[in-house]
Order: sequence, then C-alpha cells, then structure tokens
Amino acid sequence: MIDIKVPTVGESISEVTLLKWTKNNGDYVERDEVIAELESEKATFEVNAEQAGVLKTGAQEGDTLKIGDILASIDETAPKPEGKAVPASNGAAEKKAEAPKAEARASSAAPVTAVSNDIKATPVAAAIIADKKVDPKSVTPSGFQGKIVKDDVLAALANPGKVTGGKALFSREERREKMSQLRKTISRRLVEAKNTTAMLTTFNEVDMSAIMAIRGRYKDKFKEGHGVGLGFMSFFTKACCIALNEWPAVNAYIDGDALVYHDYCDISIAVSTPRGLTVPVIRNAESLSMAEIEKKVIELANKAKDNKLTMDELQGGTFTITNGGVFGSLMSTPIINIPQSAILGMHKIQERPMAINGQVVIKPMMYLALSYDHRIIDGRESVSFLVRVKELLENPELLLFGKDPVKALLEL
Repeated sequence: MIDIKVPTVGESISEVTLLKWTKNNGDYVERDEVIAELESEKATFEVNAEQAGVLKTGAQEGDTLKIGDILASIDETAPKPEGKAVPASNGAAEKKAEAPKAEARASSAAPVTAVSNDIKATPVAAAIIADKKVDPKSVTPSGFQGKIVKDDVLAALANPGKVTGGKALFSREERREKMSQLRKTISRRLVEAKNTTAMLTTFNEVDMSAIMAIRGRYKDKFKEGHGVGLGFMSFFTKACCIALNEWPAVNAYIDGDALVYHDYCDISIAVSTPRGLTVPVIRNAESLSMAEIEKKVIELANKAKDNKLTMDELQGGTFTITNGGVFGSLMSTPIINIPQSAILGMHKIQERPMAINGQVVIKPMMYLALSYDHRIIDGRESVSFLVRVKELLENPELLLFGKDPVKALLEL
C-alpha cells in the first residue's frame, strides 16, 4: 500500500483544499494518471498516481488538508481488471443515458431552434430548450458551474418572465458555502491593499476610433498571418510598456525602506474565473510583438479558466491591467495588486458626443482609471503616465517608435 500525501506547493502555503476527485474510490488507476485536483491560496494543481493500482480515497471534496497529510492510498498489489474500462462517475453515466433520449426528442420535433455551444446545459435540458424554443438567457442555471439542468428549463416554462432557477416563487432560502482558499486569498489581499497603501485614482478618457479602424482594416489579415485575433489588450499593453519606461516610478514598488525599480515590464492581466479572480503575468511584455502579446493573453486566460496556471505564471508582475469593460463596466476604481504600485482599468467602449473644433461629433470613447500608491507615485507622474497612455492609444503609429515617425526622422 502506497500513501499519496499532499505535496509542498510553496514556501508560504501550509494548507490546500480538495476541489474534486477525478477518479473514484475503488478505481484502478495507471501510474502518473491524474487522481485529484487541489487548490492552494494562489493556484490549482493536479495530483498524480505514484504507482498503478486500486485507489482508496482518504478525504472528501471540499476538505481542507495540511501539507503532508495523506490524501489517498494505492494498493499496487491489486490485479489490473481485464477487459474492463475504468469506471465512470454517476454523472457521466447519466449523461450517456440521457444523450440518446435527448437526441431522440430533438430529432422528433421539427423545426427546432439550435442551442449555442456557449450555453452550458445537460443534454435533456438542451433538447427541451430547442424543442420549446426557450431563450436560454431567460433560464437561471442551478447545476454545477452554472450548467442548466432539466428542472431549470421546466421552471422557466411554468413561470414565463419570472426568474426562478428551479426554486419556488418568493423563496427566502439561504445557503452557506465554505470559502475557498482562492477566495480567502483574494479577500485578504484586497483588504491588505486598501489598508497598507495610500491609494488614489486618476481618470481620463481615450478616443478609440484609430484603434478600431486598424482592427477593422487588418483583423482578417492579422488572424491569417498570426493565427490569433487582434484584440485591444495588445494595444494597451504596448502603450503601458512605453509609458512605464518613461515614468519608472509607476513600474516600481516599495520594499521596506527601499524603492525597487524595474527595467522590464512584467504585465499582470486580471482574469475572472468561476472560482474567483486570478492575475497571471506576461513576462517581458516590452520585448513582445503585438501577435506574441495576443497569443500570451489567450494562453493565460484559457489556463486560468481551466485551472491550469502554474505558480510561476502567477507570481511577480510589475504592473497590472484589468478590463471591466468586458462585463459592461463604464467606470470603476480598480484596487492595486500589491506589492505593485499601480493598476490600469479599461472600461466599456461607448459612443458619446464629443466637442471637436467647435463641432459635436460622435466618438467611441473609453474611460481609463489609474489607481496608484501615492507613497511612491506623485500626482504629476500618475497623471502624466495616463495622459501618455491616452496619447499612444489615440495615435497607434506612436507605438512603433514611442514618438511621431516624422519627429523621429527629423530627430526632434
């Protein structure tokens, strides 16, 4: 019998949470096969079987475990089952059983509306949605990780126009859930940032016409040539890298009685996941091309959503960019990602009337917010940094040299 213990995941981490078992108690597992997912205060990671054998689980999902605790045991002397597949979970078996029924119902009713791949629903729920032509947005999901189940759709049909989520109308029920390690860390760090920094926020707005014109003109060629879409994040990252080089205090942090300046830009990007906010890092962003930045953003965002980020990808960072605009935020005051000294908030692009040369013109505008630690960054530096970012974004050709090409030619 081999004991599998909770591994060490970092010097400052003493406990983890068991998120889920990927194998069931009594399953025969192969060596190096993933058996469980654990969550620390910084990231999630997988635990592999050290030997082939029959798994005996030693903890329940949601349990908090200390580093070195016994997570499971493997009986390596147990014979490997012959001609038997690894047992599937009850949920998987139910899905397989439901799928033919769902397909039969869907095919028997014609015509039906298609269910988008973006909608997470069980096969039966998806079939009812398609058959009854239910708007998935009107259904409140109650399944695991926001999945729509059959009862959710039936409740929406029984109470059109009312949000029920499979619960009785006028329900006043409450539920209590244990706070995850990640959520505990987010809470602690946000409070620490508010309590230990002299945080202030300055605002500006940027005309996104030039960037949107570039994207409209070159997005197809860009994707064809680089295999990735041309988004806004690469423009903002490039602009911030140039501005950080010109205003180094924004790219620094306080370490005791010293100020630590960085000659490089490790840009943290805030990514929202079902389990909370994570902030992976784009290393040496100042040295990357637009396409390389876009690829890195997609890579890190996908890893964050799949809980595959490594500790190295989450640590460090000299400056943070967060985009609340994807959720519709028009303006906010982002909180500093300590020990960094500043964070830039992007927001929703919205057409607004602007006075230009005495004329009212409709422009796609975005509010920018820079929260900064006033202990290290003065008002002149913070405002000048944000004005420089605005200038670079409104004149994207400046991103190539950091200055006007004609002025560069004339050495002005």
